[in-house]
Amino acid sequence: MDEFRQNLWSPWRMEFIESLAGRNGPGCFICDYRDDPSSDVQNRVVWRADDSLVMMNRFPYTNGHLLIAPARHLAELDELNDDELRRIWFLTRDAKRLLAKVLEPQGFNIGLNFGRCAGAGLPGHLHIHIVPRWNGDTNFMAVLGDVRMIPQALDALYDRLRRASSDFGSPAPDGETGP
Repeated sequence: MDEFRQNLWSPWRMEFIESLAGRNGPGCFICDYRDDPSSDVQNRVVWRADDSLVMMNRFPYTNGHLLIAPARHLAELDELNDDELRRIWFLTRDAKRLLAKVLEPQGFNIGLNFGRCAGAGLPGHLHIHIVPRWNGDTNFMAVLGDVRMIPQALDALYDRLRRASSDFGSPAPDGETGP
């Protein structure tokens, strides 16, 4: 039977495993992104505002998985001021519109995870997940091997999102805004 065994390589998983400890010890990648606008393309920041960010998930659940976060390092919704709360929900709305235009999904999952037991990979910095979904997008890979099939390279999708982002009201990383 061993002659039929094949390996499924997912070398990007090592980057994820190593990132769990942060770059220089425990850290917050959202705060790192916030503090380094010159690396927005490398970090796949789609939009940047004074008080918030929209970025691609580097380890997506599916194609187009975005994260929306306040710029301040806050863990709970009740720590946000009213302007920050409004902004992240406006950005969530605009990110959903952007994904609908670029990817034409048939549905979305939008949510937050508070605490590691609830699935928060970064429990100290609140962020909203927006995950586009398609009919039939689940497949046998997750059942057999805890593997996800992502049908498009992150950089290729990032380029498409950046080009289309000018059609929306949220600011792009370079400060430009849409209509």
